[in-house]
Amino acid sequence: MHPLAPYTTFRLGGPATHLVTARTDAALVTAVREADQRGEPVLLIGGGSNLLISDTGFDGTAIRIATQGTALHHRTLELAAGEVWSDAVAATVRAGLAGIECLAGIPGSAGATPIQNVGAYGQEVSSTITEVVAYDRRTAETVTLPAAECAFSYRSSRFKEDPSRYVVLRVRFALEDAGGLSAPLRYAETARALGVEAGERVPLEKASATVLALRAGKGMVLDAADHDTWSAGSFFTNPVLSAAEFAAFLDRVHDRLGPDAAPPAFPAEGERTKTSAAWLIDKAGFTKGYGSGPARISGKHTLALTNRGDATTEDLLALAREVRDGVHAAFGVTLVNEPVMVGVQL
Repeated sequence: MHPLAPYTTFRLGGPATHLVTARTDAALVTAVREADQRGEPVLLIGGGSNLLISDTGFDGTAIRIATQGTALHHRTLELAAGEVWSDAVAATVRAGLAGIECLAGIPGSAGATPIQNVGAYGQEVSSTITEVVAYDRRTAETVTLPAAECAFSYRSSRFKEDPSRYVVLRVRFALEDAGGLSAPLRYAETARALGVEAGERVPLEKASATVLALRAGKGMVLDAADHDTWSAGSFFTNPVLSAAEFAAFLDRVHDRLGPDAAPPAFPAEGERTKTSAAWLIDKAGFTKGYGSGPARISGKHTLALTNRGDATTEDLLALAREVRDGVHAAFGVTLVNEPVMVGVQL
């Protein structure tokens, strides 16, 4: 049996029956194909920053994606799935290229970014990804999918919706040369921290450094000595509500917090409205540091559920369920987990 907890940022979960480390695309494809031929379950592990594994572990083959390769030519970036995402972002900033600078400090590997359509501080990878090279387990061949065929949406994609089909091998991006400036800032918090208006550009390094500081202040930059970072970052996605759902939500807000209360609201696709999971959690009574057991809400950010050092996966899930149910009781909104669950469910 092979321990898996050390390969996750939660540092939680039981062992796998088998563990393979794939350092090349060919080795990764071979490991997956051979496990499929044996009819054996496969668990793919990249940076482990979005993974919650059951205490009993995984009865199958866990494959660590440790592939390497970064190619930056003019404005085109190609990353092997196993490349460290935060290192890749830093490299583009040094090269003076804009498009992913506000995704600085996000833990995990490059191959996970199209799966989750990773985003933060006003940027999503779907705005710069041009192609994803993947192994199609259904047809047993390597395919190249243009961005238009990846079905990107908020924190989702074709790869997330059909998780047993594709293994991401390479991700390609088209970046912008704006003379050393960032992409237009779309996130109000970032613009405020930089002392500019939303829509303005700032020097790339300044944008990236500001985002890193904001993330660190929320415990969202990995630090082995800081248990507030023993998490998966944001545990819940921000709810996206239909017009009717948002109207009902507002009624609940006003009943609970008063007629002048105004929850965060942002336009979303399909005439829907996105609100803040962190706001919901806080206003439902789950403040920073909530909890008395080995799993608690981060002392820096209400969206992060953390392992204080000796928690189990079940401890973490008990806290997540308490938060989810409390938010629903208060506001009628059901929060959805962002991390991938292995052998457990919320």
